[in-house]
Amino acid sequence: MSGISFVRGMDPRLRGDDGDAVSGIRERAFSTETVRMTSAQRFRFWAIGLAAFLVTLYVLRGMLLPFVAGMAIAYFLDPLADRLERVGLSRMAATALITGVFFSLGVLLVVLLVPVIEEQVLAFVHRVPDYVDSLSQRLEPYIRDIKRRLSPRDIERLRSSVGEYAGTAAAWVLQVAKSVLTGGFAIVNVVMLLFITPVVTFYLLRDWDCMVAKVDHWLPRDHADTIRTQLKEINRTLSGFIRGQALVCLFLATFYGLGLTLVGIDLGLVIGLASGALSFVPYLGTLSGLVVSVAVGIAQDPDLTLPALAAGVFVVGNVIEGNFLTPKLVGDKVGLHPVWVMFALLAGGALFGFVGLIVAVPVAAVIGVLARFALVRYLQSPLYRGHE
Repeated sequence: MSGISFVRGMDPRLRGDDGDAVSGIRERAFSTETVRMTSAQRFRFWAIGLAAFLVTLYVLRGMLLPFVAGMAIAYFLDPLADRLERVGLSRMAATALITGVFFSLGVLLVVLLVPVIEEQVLAFVHRVPDYVDSLSQRLEPYIRDIKRRLSPRDIERLRSSVGEYAGTAAAWVLQVAKSVLTGGFAIVNVVMLLFITPVVTFYLLRDWDCMVAKVDHWLPRDHADTIRTQLKEINRTLSGFIRGQALVCLFLATFYGLGLTLVGIDLGLVIGLASGALSFVPYLGTLSGLVVSVAVGIAQDPDLTLPALAAGVFVVGNVIEGNFLTPKLVGDKVGLHPVWVMFALLAGGALFGFVGLIVAVPVAAVIGVLARFALVRYLQSPLYRGHE
């Protein structure tokens, strides 16, 4: 009785019946626990979803080439479709016009370039023995001088070291080439690329705005604004680098190819086109093209006039790129360091073949944006500032 009376006589805020403070505390504790469990469940959901997505991509990597290529082309051409819509064309008409012109120009370019490239390659192959004899004759005095200066043991050690490093480099190059070729240039994939990519590009470009709106509708409502901000930053980075760098590469490929051909470098068009394509990684295309063209020029011309002209082509191209093209088309705020781009391309090629090369830079851009966002959050968190 006394215990019952005590409970009944308590302050209403301390009673244990419905609506009292004890029950409120319990409800708040239960509510907090539920929120924590929900957050953990959300984290597990997204982690499992991301893992399943990555595993699916890896399993299906052999058939992704035409779809990834179509998506990349659609992303590249979407701003042009938006401009045509603003002019007055329907989305369907703009998509049909852009897709038709784009792939028609691609086919025309291949038809025009393949015979010229084939002719240069055949001529270069026939001249390789002459190049080898010429270089051997020019290097023979230096080789004899080195042999006089070094002991037989040093020569043998140098020969074994060079052979070992050359074998390692050749094995690495062959492994990378094998992964790229088997991952992206199998016969079936080439056929799929030629016939499926235009169809994929057409439908993705036609429905691009609808897909973006649908994805935006799927965003978690509590974090939608934050996600939109990061997606805008990712789009800015991708559009600044991919679209701008693609135009830079197109100009450099044309400039280097025509320049080397005009100065008389054997295989000049092939070297120039390859150098322009490799310029997607900053400095890599210019440096590799410079070394190869100068080496071919040395093999062709003993008095070094031709190598000097080849070097001049790349110097002029680099000046135009660094002072006009890159600042205007790419900008300096894309946030993708050349080393990071190179690492992404090598890793993508090793893991997914040619598909990995296509998606490497977009993935690198996404990781870079998310890493910067995480770094900002870390610098604002108690983990960095400590307890205040």
